[in-house]
Amino acid sequence: MSQVERNAKAQKLIDQQKFSEKSISKMADSQIEYYHWLYFDDSVYDYM
Repeated sequence: MSQVERNAKAQKLIDQQKFSEKSISKMADSQIEYYHWLYFDDSVYDYM
């Protein structure tokens, strides 16, 4: 994941008060992607 993408996803998690900046700074890219997916990405199954 690029630094720009990481920052955008991290900022969205911070803005929604899911995590603090301190906890996000310790996360790996894969963790940030997972939590972003968990909280923000829609699935086709959400609409069934």
